[in-house]
Amino acid sequence: MLTFLEAVKRVLVGRPFASDSLRSRTLPKRLAMPVFSASALSSVAYAPDEILLTLALAGVAAVAISPWVGVAVIAVLLVVVASYRQAMRAYPSGGDDYEIAKRNIGPRAGATVASALMVDYVLTVAVSVSAAAQYVVSLAPSLHGARVVLAVAGVAVLVLLNLRGTTRGFRARAVVAYAFLAGILALCATGVVQALSGTLAQAPSARFEIVPDAALDTGLVGLAGALLVLRAFSAGAAALTGLEGPVSNVPRFQAPQSRNAATTLLILGIVSSAMLAGIIYLANAARVHVVQDPAAQLRLDGGPVPGDYIQAPVVSQLARTVFDAGSPAFYGVVAVTALVLLLAAHAAFAAFPVLASTLATDGYLPRQLRTRGDRLTFSNGILLLGLGAVVLIVLFQADVTALVQLYIVGVFVSFTGGQLGLVLHWNRTLRSTVGTQERWAIRKSRAINMLGFVLTAAVLVVVLVTKFEYGAWIAVLAMAVLFAVMRSIKKHYDVVAAELAIDDAVHLRALPSRVHAVILVSHVRKPVLRALAFARASRPSRLDAITVDVDPEQTRRTLADWERYEIPVPITVLASPYRDTITPILDYITTMRRDSPRDLVVVYIPEYVVGKWWEQLVHNQTALRIKARLHFVPGVMVASVPWQLASSDATRIYQDLK
Repeated sequence: MLTFLEAVKRVLVGRPFASDSLRSRTLPKRLAMPVFSASALSSVAYAPDEILLTLALAGVAAVAISPWVGVAVIAVLLVVVASYRQAMRAYPSGGDDYEIAKRNIGPRAGATVASALMVDYVLTVAVSVSAAAQYVVSLAPSLHGARVVLAVAGVAVLVLLNLRGTTRGFRARAVVAYAFLAGILALCATGVVQALSGTLAQAPSARFEIVPDAALDTGLVGLAGALLVLRAFSAGAAALTGLEGPVSNVPRFQAPQSRNAATTLLILGIVSSAMLAGIIYLANAARVHVVQDPAAQLRLDGGPVPGDYIQAPVVSQLARTVFDAGSPAFYGVVAVTALVLLLAAHAAFAAFPVLASTLATDGYLPRQLRTRGDRLTFSNGILLLGLGAVVLIVLFQADVTALVQLYIVGVFVSFTGGQLGLVLHWNRTLRSTVGTQERWAIRKSRAINMLGFVLTAAVLVVVLVTKFEYGAWIAVLAMAVLFAVMRSIKKHYDVVAAELAIDDAVHLRALPSRVHAVILVSHVRKPVLRALAFARASRPSRLDAITVDVDPEQTRRTLADWERYEIPVPITVLASPYRDTITPILDYITTMRRDSPRDLVVVYIPEYVVGKWWEQLVHNQTALRIKARLHFVPGVMVASVPWQLASSDATRIYQDLK
């Protein structure tokens, strides 16, 4: 019978899916491009704004150079696209920047890139949902005061959808992405025609004057002006976010996978460049004025702007200018822009939990993140990502500009690490390649990736120099803390594995049996052998070992070790089609009690004794839940068999001294 909380969970999340229903579907290019490129496509909804409002600090004249800044951003974008196409050639089965850096540079570089990617995904959700809320406000200005609430609600909806396993619906997502593409390209095409024919109207914000910052009242001259241009460039580099989407999903493309993924990435680069160039051109032609602080930086006829003025995003202002306010085209463009931003956040909810699961499997994160939940999604990773995004949204009040200052650092750290890894990969491949034609192709790929490495490293330096004091330091600090935590968890797991490994000094001793006992087994390690010895010393009338088949590969290893060490106790494998550890154990114990109601069942559970509070978070969680449930089963006793890890020695000595 379901408890109240379980009933609520079923209502919100739905009924669990069986493991055999997990299937990976391959997609044709027409569906893969919009599905895996939503983050990159949606960045044109806020990247032009960041270029314009940064240059606006030096006044209206400085805004006029925004097309040249856009050209520089597009140049970097196309180089990164060309570089990632080489990654698809190097790793046709798929490999993100973490895998590339880990394999070719080393574990530390892999952990660095992984920390950058995780921060990047959290910021993708925070930036995309905040920008979507901004576009909703441009349609309904009365919601301006509720922007933070709208953004938090958006994250909550995305968390719920992903917990329910709503990762299918590829065609619906493709429709939204293609509608966005059609809307932006139609906006650009119509606006360019109007501009060339002299019929393009002025944007609603064109009537405002921009008051330059006191330190930049002379315009873009001197070191301050040069730094401002570089800062605008680094802000516009937000247009590069999400380019790694097709690279990370190569296995999801239809055959030939690598070629189709590379073609999709090339199309994505061309389309993104065209949209970015068109929006920046039209923003200059229509004299769109956006600033960081409208109340302080904008003037109307020499006086302050009206108190009820709400600054709309660039795309919204252009749609109002080109298609007229209140027209279906205006509402359509703004609406699909908000939807594609939510789609970009949804893509992050698909990518972050998979990366967290990979890192947990590699030992860098708690192992609770590597398993799938009831609906075959990585539930813990989804909840962690949603919590991180909500914290950022609340702290920064859904301010897109403030969040973008944090955003770019992680993007270019992962870009740079991935490109360096590819250069090293090609160096190693070249040493083992004989054919002249093959060596020429490898050298060409290496040259492209070397250019990508140099360029992305240079942009990373520019980002750090120009944005560090404006918030980039927060991202750097977050990555450093995450890197330290990941390395600590990895070291801990490695030490524990070495400590628990069975060596020749471990012997099995035959003892008489008199007690009815069940021993829970997850791995064949020293704690399990100690539990076996204790159980046999109690002389059970029946002695069984059970293991739950949550991970078939791990189950095979456990059974192989059981036979290899010739453990003289039968072991039973309990099926778990829904990856639930506790229910199969309870069913097994209940059946034993029903068959022999007068027997006493003693369940032996091996547990680790740890010395640090945070170690308890990565150990014994399943054992605690099993004990909590077994305490309610009549006729069943639970025997915890402690195994003291080395970290507990210091705590024991300290307590003895007290």
